[in-house]
Amino acid sequence: MEQEWIKLSDPDVSTRELEAVTRVLVSSGLSAGPVVESFENEFASYLGRTYGVAAASGTVALMLALRAMGIRAGDEVIASAYSWHQIVHAITLVGATPVFADIDYWSGNLAPHKVADKISQRTRAIVVGNCNGHPAAWTEFRQLAQAHGLRLIEDSSEAIGSRYQGRVVGNFGDIAIFDFSQPSALCCGEGAMLVTDDPELASELHYMRNRNLSDRQSIAVASRVPMQGSMSDLSAAIGIAQLERLDEILMRRKQVEAYYLEHVQFFEGIKPPYIGPDVEEVYWMLYLVHLGTRFTRTMRNQIIEDLASQEVEAAAWCQPLHQQFYYSRFDCKRGDLLLTEKIADRCIALPLHGHLNTDEVHFIVQAAKDASSNVGAGAAIY
Repeated sequence: MEQEWIKLSDPDVSTRELEAVTRVLVSSGLSAGPVVESFENEFASYLGRTYGVAAASGTVALMLALRAMGIRAGDEVIASAYSWHQIVHAITLVGATPVFADIDYWSGNLAPHKVADKISQRTRAIVVGNCNGHPAAWTEFRQLAQAHGLRLIEDSSEAIGSRYQGRVVGNFGDIAIFDFSQPSALCCGEGAMLVTDDPELASELHYMRNRNLSDRQSIAVASRVPMQGSMSDLSAAIGIAQLERLDEILMRRKQVEAYYLEHVQFFEGIKPPYIGPDVEEVYWMLYLVHLGTRFTRTMRNQIIEDLASQEVEAAAWCQPLHQQFYYSRFDCKRGDLLLTEKIADRCIALPLHGHLNTDEVHFIVQAAKDASSNVGAGAAIY
């Protein structure tokens, strides 16, 4: 019998999700409707925030956030070039200018002092992610945003459930964004959620997201052009079912993390994932291995190919945005973000989902260990 591929991600779906989708399929509507509204309310309540606004994707969600904040052509938005979900594409899609700042070596998140160096008279907002589940330095970022009169947008696409200073992520930005595509722990297939406590922002987000049929004859409502960017009731039904099971889903993923911690002890030079001060809980999106500086980007890619030959799906964690052709026009090139490049060239994402068992994790780690030796650089190390 042939071994089945060990997938990078595998959504945790139960009969509850199947039943929720069936109820929508036999209803009178599949597009955005009452189920989306319920998901918005329940998700905001889970976080302890006042308003939830569902969107079609993380990219659409950030576009809505920027438009609701009045950010447009000529404005600058500081963001990280180092991430999995590249929702910061939305900055260019609304006509603003992305300004990339470097990251903290250990957490992978934007470094507050690096962001401070990038602030100019044209800066209007900062988009800060919780990289691979690890919360950013939110105390410092809030102080920085207040000192310069900037909007603070939190991208928690990779971090649902993680906690910082007693609060779950999603509570630190003027607006926070969650993306529900794979490999998110809460997976609807596609879709996203914006949360905020500001009633004016919430109203503007709803308006900019889509126009309701009841608004078609309104001259006032038609004074500006909204998007067609809502989530469907089908996706929302999955989201509600996943949210009800989220503790269970996260617990299973935490058990798989424990398997990794057990087996990487025998992987010379690989350390347990870093957890920073004031961080109380991290739910990793994927399991990241950081290779040492003796490894090159080519060697990293060879390790990924070797893992594929063993039917283990792995991936380079990211291709930094400032190294992608489109962003070369924004005066940021290779060599400008040294830590971003150093880590991105040597970071491998390994499978992490609730369907993995200890034998599979042991196989993944052993295959990665063998591959790192095969490329000729010796053992992996930070």
